[in-house]
Amino acid sequence: MSVVRNIFVGQSAHAFLLFSLGVCMLLAAELPGFFDGKFAGLSTQAWFVLVVANAVAHQLYVWLCWRIELHTRGLTRIFGRWAFLVYATFFTVLIFARPVLVTMLSIANAGTLPIDEELSRVIAFIMVMPVAYLAWSVGRYFGIARAFGIDHFDAAYRPLPLVRGGIFRLTPNAMYTFGFLLLWIPAFYFRSTGGIVAAAFSHAYIWVHYLTTEKPDMEIIYGTDASG
Repeated sequence: MSVVRNIFVGQSAHAFLLFSLGVCMLLAAELPGFFDGKFAGLSTQAWFVLVVANAVAHQLYVWLCWRIELHTRGLTRIFGRWAFLVYATFFTVLIFARPVLVTMLSIANAGTLPIDEELSRVIAFIMVMPVAYLAWSVGRYFGIARAFGIDHFDAAYRPLPLVRGGIFRLTPNAMYTFGFLLLWIPAFYFRSTGGIVAAAFSHAYIWVHYLTTEKPDMEIIYGTDASG
């Protein structure tokens, strides 16, 4: 298989699933209050577009960097020993922008979700707990570098065993199962219809990344699905 074909493995499915999620969001846009409100001079609609655009940019960035490095060592050839740091710098900006943008959207669209305020705050608080446990588990057992995908850059990480400590005892893919609950927290806290839809899109879309990018890569790197 050619290098180009290797880089694009799974991406036709990625495009189809992203299109399907887009259709779902268009249908959700008919919900009452979906585009009501504004914050910091931007409309709810503008914040929603920023959330979606950042999510797509983030996951396309990871796909391209991972595949180029895995199949050609292209980033290492350009940046040498700084390749992972360069990749991780932009990754960090994009990943941290995700909860920030959903929070801004939820503030702009606050009060539009038809749910009791106290109940929504309780739900938000409950979601904080697995997110906090995940953050501790990553720091204690997994490491930020592995979470960012250093195994695509440094073969020394590939013999490491699967992580089964902390929250990873519950599921090997705790990152996507629990980590993206972070995006639901501001949506429930501010009772934002647009925020809920944005969180649902982001949570579903990260699984698209797993199925179409990460899982095929793990099968090459480890010879099996070694997520988590």
